[in-house]
Amino acid sequence: MYPLMTNDRSLSGAQVLIAHKGQPCIERRFEQLKSVHEIAPVFLKNESRIEALFTVYFLALVVQALIERELRLAMKRHKIDALPLYPESRACRRPTTEHILRLFSLAERHTLRANGATLKVFEPELTELQLTVLELLGVPARAYRRAS
Repeated sequence: MYPLMTNDRSLSGAQVLIAHKGQPCIERRFEQLKSVHEIAPVFLKNESRIEALFTVYFLALVVQALIERELRLAMKRHKIDALPLYPESRACRRPTTEHILRLFSLAERHTLRANGATLKVFEPELTELQLTVLELLGVPARAYRRAS
């Protein structure tokens, strides 16, 4: 047995317990700020800058959660049990944003220039897995192509 305290007087004891049980999920999300997004300590004195920075962090977490949710729901709709996102193309049943970002980390566009003029643009060649993930997320593959 352990005590739970809150400053929200409108919550019943059961509601406080339910909120407390969700804490590990929230903390895991914030841990991803440090690991996946490599957020480092920043020392700000201006209150509005602190608020702005935390807003950006919060938005990054929301976008991350939405990407994961969209991909997992699309996998369910298409009856896909797993995607080969783990090393050695092992099956991943619950893809995370970290897996998705790693999958696209090598998709690069290169531009060959001479004397200030563009000679050739080498578009990224997407793998079948990358194309599948983009399709599941509702992102057109042309998003990785140069705008004409």
